[in-house]
Amino acid sequence: MNTIGKILSNINRQVIYLLVFLVVATPMILGIKAKVTITEPVKKAYDFIDSLPPGSFILIGIDYGPSTFPEMNPMLYAILRHAFSKNLKVGILALQNAVNIPIGAQVLRQVAKEYHKKYGIDYVNLGYKPGWDAVIVSIGREIRDVFPEDAFGTPLDSLPITRNIHSYDDIALVIDLASGGTWASWIQFAQARFGVPVIIGVTAVMGPESYPYLQSGQIKGLIAGLKGAAEYETLIHHPYMGVRGMPAQSGVHLLIILLILLGNLGYILQKKRKEV
Repeated sequence: MNTIGKILSNINRQVIYLLVFLVVATPMILGIKAKVTITEPVKKAYDFIDSLPPGSFILIGIDYGPSTFPEMNPMLYAILRHAFSKNLKVGILALQNAVNIPIGAQVLRQVAKEYHKKYGIDYVNLGYKPGWDAVIVSIGREIRDVFPEDAFGTPLDSLPITRNIHSYDDIALVIDLASGGTWASWIQFAQARFGVPVIIGVTAVMGPESYPYLQSGQIKGLIAGLKGAAEYETLIHHPYMGVRGMPAQSGVHLLIILLILLGNLGYILQKKRKEV
């Protein structure tokens, strides 16, 4: 029993890394799919976007970085595919960090190509601006006060997509995909002050603190974590990174629980051995 206790409480980290690799890789290699149950917060986000008339302009905040790429990027893919399938106009911007814009821009270009959308007509990249509270408030007055040009230096008045976009009165929806606090500012200033509808997408650990805003009606929908992305992909009938990643994520969660139990069992066995 003492030997078993030592083994369980001193599992080599290389063994743990190998187990994690196998748990993540196996479902992806074998194409194992998990059943995705649609929850109300994601369904509300989908329904609101689906209800927008063609030609509506939506603004998407790319406020997540490389560290949360696996959770957040699937949301962006799904939302853009839904938006372009509905012939909505899309603008992206970043308020948290300049490095976020290239991430969103790459996804935007890829999905736009899938739907044969053209830059400056169907979508636009506004780039990055610091000081997010001030930026959000300024857009409520005139978007050109903070974004006179797009990310490539082209004046907004020269682009068909933004020629008639001046404030939140011309924006049908704001979606903030965030791993930080920008989503709260969009609610506090854009929604509460100017009345623009807001949907937020956040990491799984941030989901619980966001739910009260959905219950109060301050946001139109909530997408949380890889599970939320998988739900959205299911709703648009386009399974992608979210649906593919769910079995791996669930497997890793189960593995972590198992390792915790084994570690504690090893500790208990060793402790009892010492008492004897």
